[in-house]
Amino acid sequence: MTEDIRAVLEARRHRLTAELAELTRPPEAGSNLSFGKRIGDGTAEAVERISSTAAARSIAAALAETDRALGKLEDDSYGTCDSCGGPVGTERLEAMPWATLCVACAAKRSG
Repeated sequence: MTEDIRAVLEARRHRLTAELAELTRPPEAGSNLSFGKRIGDGTAEAVERISSTAAARSIAAALAETDRALGKLEDDSYGTCDSCGGPVGTERLEAMPWATLCVACAAKRSG
């Protein structure tokens, strides 16, 4: 069972790492980012880069969650809430194997 979870988490980590690398690669040589008075290629490119930056932050956070879950597998604390120390819950872990907080603690953190 643990190896199945590890495989899921490793696959997610690999996918997120690839997505993050794609989003954070430097712009091509000769591309010019600027906001001008008229909408043009430079403005569209700048807006796209801003959106990419927000997506990269989100992916980096998901990657950190995944790394934390892998760490919890290593130290035998997988399934234990990082905040309250209670169980994360089987159904939650089945839906989100990278979850490190129980439902109640996750709700407190996001709310």
